[in-house]
Amino acid sequence: MDTLIRGGLVVKPSGEIRADVLVRGEKIHSIGEAIPPSGARVIDAAGRIVVPGGVDVHTHFDLLAGTERASDDWRTGTIAAACGGTTTVVDHPGFGPPGCSLFHQIDAYHALASGAAAVDYSFHGVVQRVDASVLDGLAELARAGIPSVKVYLTYDFRLEDPEVLQVMKRMREISGVTCVHCEDHATVTALRDRFRAEGKGEPRFHALSRPSEAEAAAVSRMVGLSEAAGGALLYVVHLSSRAGLAEVRKGRSRGVPVFAETCPQYLLLSEERYREPELGGLKYVMSPPLRTEVDRDALWEGLADGSIQAVATDHCPFTFARKKELGARSFLDCPNGAPGVETRMPLLFSAGVSAGRLSARRFVEVTSEWPARLMGLFPRKGALLPGSDADILIVDPARSLTVTAAALHSRADYTPFEGMEVRGIPVMTMLRGKVVAEDGRFTGAAGDGLFIKRGRPDPALP
Repeated sequence: MDTLIRGGLVVKPSGEIRADVLVRGEKIHSIGEAIPPSGARVIDAAGRIVVPGGVDVHTHFDLLAGTERASDDWRTGTIAAACGGTTTVVDHPGFGPPGCSLFHQIDAYHALASGAAAVDYSFHGVVQRVDASVLDGLAELARAGIPSVKVYLTYDFRLEDPEVLQVMKRMREISGVTCVHCEDHATVTALRDRFRAEGKGEPRFHALSRPSEAEAAAVSRMVGLSEAAGGALLYVVHLSSRAGLAEVRKGRSRGVPVFAETCPQYLLLSEERYREPELGGLKYVMSPPLRTEVDRDALWEGLADGSIQAVATDHCPFTFARKKELGARSFLDCPNGAPGVETRMPLLFSAGVSAGRLSARRFVEVTSEWPARLMGLFPRKGALLPGSDADILIVDPARSLTVTAAALHSRADYTPFEGMEVRGIPVMTMLRGKVVAEDGRFTGAAGDGLFIKRGRPDPALP
């Protein structure tokens, strides 16, 4: 049966219009005024805003970090995504065993996600070392529908700059995307070693051990390597600071194809959270850490002026109970990450659109359209256009709620955004024409999600 979404404010790439959306099968058939129902199921969207389903290109479902596994697997994590209005995720797999092939983690994650995912999904590759087999495998990975890889500048499987340059050169040749975790390893290591030696294990030292200068220095180096690689497309994940943003802007002013994502935690929270009593600061042990109010304001400016192209989540949840158990003596032993996949869309709509910081059109760009363009999903995903997948989110801009962990679907036992008042609530999520969430209830099924083979980045990038 067809579905007709009637009378909403529809946010298209060309702008906002009051219109109907006709869904036929899994696709958007047409958008226009007064479309006759002709036997279709009718959904009344009067007074509501109709936008594409969210595209979150930075999640970590079922991540194994050392001996700790993230609390959300592909079933619970994607159910949470659907209930929050996100219909497509692109996940960053964790590291595989030393010496493993480029496809080792991709094969493992296909096994984890298939039959479990409640929304559509893809993966990024992860580069743990650089040799001829890895470099040759990048083109094979792209042919398998995965034209993006992530490299880390810190952690155990970090790459050195000459290795990153080799990856960027090959990714430029195949028109792919190099995603980079930008923190200067020498700075972070020196500070962590110092705090360990001085017995400074309180959560607030987590932020001090990973300063914004470490992020900015790494972004600057990666922008330079992108230039040296002949203009390789660089995607800076989870940008958190004004200093890092300044380096992105410098690169873009020189014509370097550098793009950036930030996350709701960096837009809405700041470093005083690390001082919460009873080890509450451990909830916010994530990398990069929370920053200052000045950094928050700069990131909002970057979103508004187009310097930042995407808002993702870096959803990597561990329970607060486990964080306290392991991190009681020192933040250095606390699992690194936080939940956020279900709260991204409502939080950004509330703090952005409802608060007057972003237009509805810009909200769509940073939560859906531009992530889809950058990661080779557009126009199948990220837009309300005839022929696009019928991934549709209906938002009631007049409804409000208070964020509580008890009402969310993640297995994490907390949310960093507990108690925040949100205005503008997802009331219905459709995945390829099927209603998978309604009024905060999951109505889909594990296995509804499909692996989406991605193409190259959209040539019409901002």
